[in-house]
Parts: sequence; C-alpha cells; structure tokens
Amino acid sequence: MNDTVTAVRAAEPAEAVTAPVVDVVVPVYNEEVDLGPCVRRLHAFLTLNFPFTARITIADNASTDHTLEMARQLADQMDGVRVVHLDRKGRGRALREVWQASDAQVVAYMDVDLSTDLNALLPLVAPLVSGHSDVAIGTRLASSSRVVRGPKREIISRCYNLILRASLQAKFSDAQCGFKAMRGEVAKLVLPLVEDGEWFFDTELLVLAERIGLRIHEVPVDWIDDPDSRVDIIDTARKDLLGVWRVGRALTTGRLPIHELRAAIGREPLVEGVPLGMVGQLVRFGIVGVTSTLAYLLLYVLLQGITGAQAANFLALLVTAIGNTAANRAFTFGVRGSSQAVSHHFQGLVIFGVGLALTSGSLYTLHHWAPDAAVHLELLVLVIANLVATLLRFVGLRWVFRNAGRHPVPEAVR
Repeated sequence: MNDTVTAVRAAEPAEAVTAPVVDVVVPVYNEEVDLGPCVRRLHAFLTLNFPFTARITIADNASTDHTLEMARQLADQMDGVRVVHLDRKGRGRALREVWQASDAQVVAYMDVDLSTDLNALLPLVAPLVSGHSDVAIGTRLASSSRVVRGPKREIISRCYNLILRASLQAKFSDAQCGFKAMRGEVAKLVLPLVEDGEWFFDTELLVLAERIGLRIHEVPVDWIDDPDSRVDIIDTARKDLLGVWRVGRALTTGRLPIHELRAAIGREPLVEGVPLGMVGQLVRFGIVGVTSTLAYLLLYVLLQGITGAQAANFLALLVTAIGNTAANRAFTFGVRGSSQAVSHHFQGLVIFGVGLALTSGSLYTLHHWAPDAAVHLELLVLVIANLVATLLRFVGLRWVFRNAGRHPVPEAVR
C-alpha cells in the first residue's frame, strides 16, 4: 500500500469543490480507446438521470499508452470529472487507494467497458445513501438478471462462486461483477485489511464484509459481456484460488480482527448478554456434546469392568473433557491458533472438575442407596448427571472463550 498516488486534475476550481454524495470510480489500464466513450456516457447519465450529486474519478493505474493524457482531457472538458494516477498496476490497488481517500458519502466503481446497464446504479447506491446497507453489489447470477456472455465465462463464474460458498461459506451470489459500491465511512475501516491489489480484491472485500456483519445489498443487473476483454482468465483463476487459500487460512487462524471490526462498525449484539450467533453456538455445542457423551459412555462401559465405576468414570470423563474443550474451542466458538490454548485447556479442566463432582457424586449416591445397582442403572444416572454438567459446561466455556480470537486492530480501524 505504498503506491504513489497523484490527483492529476479536477474540473472544478478548488474553492468550489464540495464533497459529492457518490464517487464513481472507473479503474483503467491502457484503455485509451474505450475511456472517452465510457466517461462521456456515464457523465451524461449522472447529469440527466441521477438524483444525487456525483463525481467520476478515473483511476489510472500505471497505463503505458495515452490513457492518462485522455483522462486529463476529459477532466478539462467536463465538470465533476477528476483523475487519480497510481504508479503501480492493479485494479484492486487502484480502488483501495481512491476509495480510502474519497470524501464522498458513497464510493462505487464500474468497469470501463460499461458491461452493466447504468439503470442499475441508482438501485445500487440508494440503500447505502439511506444508511440501511453497507455494501452493494451487482449480481449476474440472480434469476431476474439478464446476461449475455459465452458459455465458458458463465461456467467459470458459477464454479468460482460455488468454490467460495464451499470454502469460505460465502453467501453473496456474485463476487466478481464489476459493479459495486460501499459507504465511505465503512470503506475507510475495512479496506486497510484487504491485502489483494488485483482481481481478488472484490472477493476478499466481500468475505471480510460478510464476516463482520455488514449488510450486503444485491442488485440484479442487465449485463453484456465485453468480447474484447483482455483479462487473462487462467492467470486470474490461479491468483483467485491462491487468494481463497490465504483468506481461508487467515480466518481459520484468527489473524483477522473480526470481533474488533464488528465493535468498531456497530455490529455487536443489539441486546447486551445475548451474543451474536448464540443459536449457532448452541447447535454446534450440542453436536460436540452428543459426540462427547457417546464417547464417554463407550469408554465407561469398556473400563468399568476393569477399574471399577469411580475410576472408569474419572478416566472416561478426563479423556472426553480434553477432546470436548478442543472441539468446542475450534468448532463452537471459532477460536483458532495456539494463542492462549494452554490457558483454555486448563480452564476446561476446571470445568471438567465440576462435571466430575456431579457424576461421581451421583454414582456415590446411587451406590449408597443401591449397592448392587446394574450397569444400565449406573448409565441412566450418569446420563442425567451429564445433562446438568453439559449445561454448566456451556456456560463455563462461554466465559472461557469470551475474549478469545481477538487481535490488535490496525490504527485505521480505531
């Protein structure tokens, strides 16, 4: 993010410049042929058909032809057009730099080929202007979208989005449609964490936005494929898959400060004491609990005839408690990595002690009143005691992992 960024020219005199509601960024690299028709058509649309004040920012990222000169001419000829030049190539890099520096209420972008019908621009930005949504994307994969493109690109696009759903649990429908917008204040918080500077930028931004609880608004679009697109599909696909691996690993290890971003953006629980994802946690805890209980009962039955009831109960509970803490740490509460792992397991063993006291006390009471109780009666008593212990374990583990997975937040997020 150390690129040299130069604001080349703005059409308005400095004293007359006011912040627009919407800043539409057109990232370009060697687009001297298409840039003029694109900007003129977009400028006419914003002037005649758009209800909000808008600015067009041409983001030239290291073009080697006459694109920059063409952009300067357009800025001279039309009000509300400016040029920003970057010394390094990369669409994502250009968007990150321009969006972060923009003074607009909403920042948007569209591809220079204008494949997306401009009538979708107002539905894209309106929920952001109103404050209801945080991010808006055009989608070519909605049933009401009208799309014209070849079968190869259609198959690649759908397969890529299926990969995102399977690997990163993404819920947005179309990661790479070149038609997106974001609230400016939110962009300044989130963009410092987006590492990719090329085509994976969109995906990384959306995955991060989704994980921190931002509202993502989707707009079905009319879209016509540009047959003259110079995107290297093979190289882009390779880099996208590497990006999926990198982001997935960052989420798995807890390197991304998801909790802190939620707090900074106001996506913490609406009601104090009722955390986000409580239902999901209960379901995952239940799955772990059922598995642990079955393992515990199996171990108890195997050991009871060898060690006696109390020793079998202790050993079975100890083994399953260690596995239970590890499973709940990763699966239920989403804590990854080795940070505080020893402390978490120690506290888990303390909770194990509570469960041991309940189950051992239940066995002691049973044997006191019925010394010759059968194994099936012992199992019944242990199941009931384990249900109580499980409830206490859930409450205890929620306390253990209350601050887990939190990491220092970049200065820009504070």
